[in-house]
Amino acid sequence: MQYNKTVILKTGEPCVIRTATGADAAGVLRCFLQTHEETDNMLTYPDECGMTEESERDFLDARAAQPDGVELCAVIDGEIVGTAGFDPIGRHEKIRHRASFGIGVMRAYWGRGVGRALTTACVALAKEAGFRQLELDVVADNAAAIALYQSCGFVEYGRNPLGFQSRTKGDQPLLLMRLELEA
Repeated sequence: MQYNKTVILKTGEPCVIRTATGADAAGVLRCFLQTHEETDNMLTYPDECGMTEESERDFLDARAAQPDGVELCAVIDGEIVGTAGFDPIGRHEKIRHRASFGIGVMRAYWGRGVGRALTTACVALAKEAGFRQLELDVVADNAAAIALYQSCGFVEYGRNPLGFQSRTKGDQPLLLMRLELEA
């Protein structure tokens, strides 16, 4: 899927939200590792990342050609400062209407509107791809992320009390959230 749009953030600065391609591999990988280092709210730790710049390039090139999934990057002053994307939950008939959403923004850019711009773009593309539901898991004490998702229309539909096993915090409950997409 292809996407390219410039948005003006709360700070007045322009931010390009666009499809990440293989040419972005180094920047996307750096952003991934940094966002996963800066908070305990991400799915993995940086040392669990098995990606190299070459494998990231291959992944992004394949993803850019995918009709029902996307990896977007947020670019400010030539630097990739956030990424977001979605994938089908599965290909079987009963679940192929659902997609899973994920996002990461570098801490220095929190609160500027980068997360909202990435989320809004993913929602629009998920609708375009024909999905009826976009889903995510979020750490229950991540109030800022929950507020963002709720303001974009996501609603809680459940909780997983043992969702994450953090190295530093122990058990982290996860909120399960979903957004019904208009047909």
